Amino acid sequence: MAKYKIAVLPGDGVGNDVMESAMIVLEKVGFDKDAEYIYGDIGWEYWRTEGDPLPERTIELLKKTDACLFGAITSKPKDEAQKELIPELQGKGFVYRSPIVRLRQLFDLYINLRPCKAFPGNPLNYRDDIDLVIFRENTEGLYAGVEFRPVPDAVKKVLSDNSKNMAKFDAVPGDELAISCRIFTKKGCERILRAAFDYAKQNNLKSVTVVEKPNVIRETSGMMVEIARKIAPEYSPVELWETNVDAMAMWLVKNPQDYSVLVASNMFGDIISDLSAQLVGGLGFASSGNIGENYGVFEPTHGSAPKYAGQYKVNPTAMILAARLMLDWLGEKDKANAILNAVSEVIAEGKIRTYDLGGDNSTIQFARAIAEKI
Repeated sequence: MAKYKIAVLPGDGVGNDVMESAMIVLEKVGFDKDAEYIYGDIGWEYWRTEGDPLPERTIELLKKTDACLFGAITSKPKDEAQKELIPELQGKGFVYRSPIVRLRQLFDLYINLRPCKAFPGNPLNYRDDIDLVIFRENTEGLYAGVEFRPVPDAVKKVLSDNSKNMAKFDAVPGDELAISCRIFTKKGCERILRAAFDYAKQNNLKSVTVVEKPNVIRETSGMMVEIARKIAPEYSPVELWETNVDAMAMWLVKNPQDYSVLVASNMFGDIISDLSAQLVGGLGFASSGNIGENYGVFEPTHGSAPKYAGQYKVNPTAMILAARLMLDWLGEKDKANAILNAVSEVIAEGKIRTYDLGGDNSTIQFARAIAEKI
């Protein structure tokens, strides 16, 4: 009987290409002996033909597994998505929702863990000594999905009664307003902050930097910073650093090697993690783990790149590193380290390179080169 049940959701476009590559590496590292892989349905085709890119059968599948490997999916704005439904589903009230955001909410995957490590030999590195980790709150903030357009009169009244800043919008008709709510809770702030501090302490890292904007967004960012200051003394000698998100963007470009762990709310974490990814070679090197108390979904952060689908052209490193994150989370640390070391060796040698690295090797050739190093 397999030790682990792993849901595998390749998704759309190059999601299938990179997932195949990750499987090559997982087989070589010996994880196949411990795992039963169960493939599931997710992505654009299921939206078009069923009106749901994350079918209920896939949610039930995930509930019966220990972790999930997720590839990539196509995602489009609401109006564009509506137009691509098959004729039988047009006008039936289906509304497109991001599958990965739904998974984060459904399974309370409140940690979005995004390592950004420079591999020496990568011609796309900003510099070789970058090695930082971003903890992004994954279930609240602007991505909580509490939005209004048009804005109901009752919502406008409540806001006007409780905020003088709303007065300038009182005369604006509800159908000319759009509101997205940035919702923080004390629980949500504390648990993502503790996750960041725990990681820093366990790995003997110098600092945790809280990336927010409390001088302007006083209540939500203010809550995050207040809680960080309250719990930081428990994690000495790890230092608490604070910075505004706009300044953080500047400092990451100027001195990225100075930082160890960054922690931020959902939107800010999304932005600075993509910036950080570019410093170490781009989204082809950016893996992430969506982690809760009892479940984890591991994915590359790049999109589905439909124009490259099936060409086996793209860099699979992010997907392979996502598999490595999964192994580490499952406690298979020797296997995880073997994959990380193999990736480092292949990039350092520079003999096998995908197109983004200036080479002409395929996705599969790159994955096999990594497998051969294990």
